[in-house]
Amino acid sequence: MITLTRTDAGPVVSIDGKTALLSGTDWDTLFNSPNLVSHLKELAASSDEFSLDGTSILAPIGTQEVWAAGVTYYRSRDARMEESKASGGQDFYAKVYSAERPELFMKASAFRVVGPGAAVRIRQDSKWNVPEPELTLAINSRGEIIGYTIGNDMSSRDIEGENPLYLPQAKVYDGSCAIGPCILIRETDISRETTIDLSIERDGETVFSGHTDLHQLKRTPEELVSYLYRETAFPAGALLMTGTGIIPGTDFSLKSGDRITICIDSIGVLRNVVA
Repeated sequence: MITLTRTDAGPVVSIDGKTALLSGTDWDTLFNSPNLVSHLKELAASSDEFSLDGTSILAPIGTQEVWAAGVTYYRSRDARMEESKASGGQDFYAKVYSAERPELFMKASAFRVVGPGAAVRIRQDSKWNVPEPELTLAINSRGEIIGYTIGNDMSSRDIEGENPLYLPQAKVYDGSCAIGPCILIRETDISRETTIDLSIERDGETVFSGHTDLHQLKRTPEELVSYLYRETAFPAGALLMTGTGIIPGTDFSLKSGDRITICIDSIGVLRNVVA
């Protein structure tokens, strides 16, 4: 297993138990290196052992854009239909779930992304806010999936539900996106058995927990990437959230101080607190 972590000391690669600091290596250059697996193995072999103790783990992003796919899980389809019922927009979500073309939207520029342990935000003009745990693809400038990470697509459900055209305001704002803790570098396709778990703690108690797996993901990662890169160039590469299969019910909304924990098999754990 190979993981690539961005720290305040520089990029760090872990391969079969050895952890090495890739000092002097630019993240964007590394992200887009040809034959990345072989390149990382060569760099690790020529580098000394390194300990992550005392370093700060940053979001695994340089200047990449973050995009997201919507309504890729049946649970997401139902939730979107429920939240938009009053506006008459519920049919949009049923249609996009079964359509050939997926829903794709710009989620965040790099400066709006936070990493592990950092604070995510809820909009002050929203009353119904939820986290959305998502397998996130790391894609180089050539449209190749180089690995996988964990994403939290913070969402204001009441704003999107008021009118589907308000989706950018419901999804894109400062602190609306968390990514980390590392990129699991792709050596083979990620297993459909991979599980995703979400838990939310408030005042020391678990107030929500949910579970899904990649069997529930309707579209393949390759299909989503093919549409994202169809008419759009990404010179530094991109990160693509693949949608969520875990959404709290209509009676739940995040509050300041809530602790969000997302776990995806093999990748690790992404923890954030709500500001």
